[in-house]
Amino acid sequence: MATPVDPPNGIKNEGKHYFSMWQALFEIDSKYVPIKPIGRGAYGIVCSSVNKETNEKVAIKKIQNAFENRIDALRTLRELKLLRHLHHENVIALKDIMMPVQRNSFKDVYLVYELMDTDLHQIIKSSQALSNDHCQYFLFQGFWAPELLLCCDNYGTSIDVWSVGCIFAELLGRKPIFPGSECLNQLKLIINILGSQREEDIEFIDNPKAKKYIKSLPSSPGTPFSRLYPNAHPLAIDLLAKMLVFDPTKRISVTEALQHPYMAPLYDPNCDPPAVIPIDLDIDEDLGEEMIREMMWKEMLHYHPEAAVESAGLC
Repeated sequence: MATPVDPPNGIKNEGKHYFSMWQALFEIDSKYVPIKPIGRGAYGIVCSSVNKETNEKVAIKKIQNAFENRIDALRTLRELKLLRHLHHENVIALKDIMMPVQRNSFKDVYLVYELMDTDLHQIIKSSQALSNDHCQYFLFQGFWAPELLLCCDNYGTSIDVWSVGCIFAELLGRKPIFPGSECLNQLKLIINILGSQREEDIEFIDNPKAKKYIKSLPSSPGTPFSRLYPNAHPLAIDLLAKMLVFDPTKRISVTEALQHPYMAPLYDPNCDPPAVIPIDLDIDEDLGEEMIREMMWKEMLHYHPEAAVESAGLC
């Protein structure tokens, strides 16, 4: 459960109160009353909470030491930029980003999402049988993040198709399709299932070590998806095979995947049109900590216009 605690060093910041959950300190806005921790992963701890001002239940994710790893910090920044633009019933809503006390030195980031009853991981790990209807519905929802990113370049979109395809295969087999222990091991597992690749199909790889490793692997004919998932609907197998193509330029596009016969019962292009407004996620990979922190601060201001006015007054 969430346990109220004293602030660090006995110094309480205005508008904040303090709780301990899973041995982690939460310094959150006073309007949020935490209930209990509900999840923990590589990117933070999540707790359920109530917004006292609206009586709405929400989920608060604390990303601790958000700038400790630059790659993870950039990933968080992209998440903030993306979710600010996504407003769809199949995409979890980011409702708030808490403003830190210190603009130039904050380390932790607190994101406030709508609270969901369950998540895909819990469903996959449960004993509940998944019907073909379940798989269609979950896959349809999984497509929505990349569908709204059709304005990105084709390479980026094809990576999203691969990711959704891997989730679809978790669903069909109730376990990861490529459970690699590290990068090279995962490449081996991919080749074992998809089969050995032609020279032209690995030209897109810009990592010489990875390309050399793939060429050194024993010849493999691959494993048909129909053998891996003998109980899956034939149209599901056909779509999966088009999504999990090694060469990104030869994968099915998001639009094509949504128009595939397997998606026909759910997809209506008139109700679910692709995005027409570009979302700029082109962030310099070499940005330093100070600039990433400043860009996150500006994202926070979109949720706190009153703070933007105060900041302008101080300039």
